[in-house]
Amino acid sequence: MIENYEAFRGELRMSKEDVIRDVYRQNKERISIKKEATAVKNLTRIIDSTLRLANSKGFHAMTLRDLCGDSGMSMGGLYAYIRNKDDLIHLIQSHGFIITRRTLIHYTEDVEDVRDRIFSAIKTHLYLSELMRAWFYFSYMEAKSLPAEEKRDAVAIELEIEEIFLRLIEDGIEAEVYRSRNARLVASMIKALLQDWYLKRRKYRDQNVAVDDYAAFVRDVIESYLLGER
Repeated sequence: MIENYEAFRGELRMSKEDVIRDVYRQNKERISIKKEATAVKNLTRIIDSTLRLANSKGFHAMTLRDLCGDSGMSMGGLYAYIRNKDDLIHLIQSHGFIITRRTLIHYTEDVEDVRDRIFSAIKTHLYLSELMRAWFYFSYMEAKSLPAEEKRDAVAIELEIEEIFLRLIEDGIEAEVYRSRNARLVASMIKALLQDWYLKRRKYRDQNVAVDDYAAFVRDVIESYLLGER
């Protein structure tokens, strides 16, 4: 089970390149660069620059020329990876969803204790949103204006992430560790509490609340309901 945010941050840095490599392999039909190492390096530049610009001036105000300036790539070089901003959104969303799904599963699947497993999932999501705050904020703010196909994918993935929490809660109820509750409603509440962390980060910073403290708070709130009397 993951210990704390600092340990998580060190481990995740090592896996970022693997995630970008998966993004490349899933989008080979869109990308004309065939040398994988070069593609992974440049995709990282494109994704990092997009998130930086989107959070400073807004994705819709950002132009591909802005992206070239920030990433240091030429327009011709950029077109080898994306044809337009819709392609760019697809790359950004693929990157975030792959790493969120993979990391949640990785840090929960081998945890035997039901309560520890849910706490591990809570910490993992919060730690990810702390490290990838720009992507989480981008994904939330841009969801309403995504192209139809990307919007459907975004909704499906959000539900998939919620399903991970749902299954963990149901496991606890089935094992009689937790009382019989509306597991789906609890999973939705967990997701809302996790979302509040990255959408209102300034509020918690002003209150001197660290991410590990917030993770323990979310666990305590949820368990007070799942373990408590009717």
